[in-house]
Amino acid sequence: MRAIPLSYVMRNLWVRRVTTILTAGGMALVVFVFATVLMMSEGINETMVATGQPDNVLILRKGAGAEINSAITRSQASNLDAMPGIATDNQGRRLVSREVAVLNNLPKRDTLEMANVTLRGTSEIGLAIRPQVKLVAGRMFRPGTSEIVVGRAVARGFANMSLGHTITMAGREWTVVGIFDAERSGFDSEIWGDVDQVMQAFRRAVYASIVFKLASIEAFNGIRQAIADDPQLQLDAKLEARFYAEQSEGMTKFIKLLGLSLSVIFSIGAIVGAMITMFAAVASRIGEIGTLRALGFRREAVLLAFLGESLGLALVGGIVGLMAASLMQTVNISTLNYQTFAEMAFRFKFTWNVAVQTMSFSLLMGFLGGFVPAWRAGQLSIIECLRQA
Repeated sequence: MRAIPLSYVMRNLWVRRVTTILTAGGMALVVFVFATVLMMSEGINETMVATGQPDNVLILRKGAGAEINSAITRSQASNLDAMPGIATDNQGRRLVSREVAVLNNLPKRDTLEMANVTLRGTSEIGLAIRPQVKLVAGRMFRPGTSEIVVGRAVARGFANMSLGHTITMAGREWTVVGIFDAERSGFDSEIWGDVDQVMQAFRRAVYASIVFKLASIEAFNGIRQAIADDPQLQLDAKLEARFYAEQSEGMTKFIKLLGLSLSVIFSIGAIVGAMITMFAAVASRIGEIGTLRALGFRREAVLLAFLGESLGLALVGGIVGLMAASLMQTVNISTLNYQTFAEMAFRFKFTWNVAVQTMSFSLLMGFLGGFVPAWRAGQLSIIECLRQA
């Protein structure tokens, strides 16, 4: 089968450049929404996964899905401290951090609207076992004081979070003495303070979680089995990285479902627009189609030529929409963590996977919008074309 030259297809798109721009623009808007949704879920997943360390173990009450609804007694914590397989530092201290997590409603910096922020009661060891967390301004809080350090996202997004400022939580004044960077992980959206002071201020008698570093990753299965076999503990042990990865799954699924549903609805309009454009192109070029047939081009060649025009529209729209979506990487945004009900900052993340899925979606719109008009063009006979020309 002799194919119609690609230059012929491209020339027709250029001749109808106003219609081409309008139709491709509509597709670009849909592609932008589609790509932004994928980038959002990639960004949330990146933030949550980066929160956990592969050799840290997180202990929660059995059945608790998050730290805010977990409870570990002091006697249980003492039993966990004695577990074999826990790493030690150069001073011989076991790298175990007893922690508590509570929510606080604090005002945003720009709007003064209230939003939930996680206050984590932790210790110097809690910082030591999380190497991605580094102080970038000020100093670490002193044990036994009402001093706090805040993540960069909190310092950027909430009022009175600069060094030296004080905020009121649980009826107590807390002083900001440091700002830390957690490499875009979930900790960037938290406030950290001394665990004993946080428990005292918020009247908590139990810990929310125990986090410790493994001497070797091979020790994890033995520790998990020992915890499961002890009826007095009633606790679950998970690798910290796995725990936060699971936390991101529900959020990313919800965002993808909502965003992709909107994209599909919007895409119907883009497909209809492309279909109308291609039907108009077929109607205005009846004589041209007849000439092509008379020159020996078969029905399939005519169909592929018009389908190629539709795919060309989709390709242009897809590239423009994808380029616009890639600019979202410069935007910092926050959303509600549905596991903790606290605000979490993240960034839009552009990946090759996002690019491939987005362009495939755009070309699918072009195919669906152009196939029927292209099929109609291919079915026209020479006599019918000459009669209607």
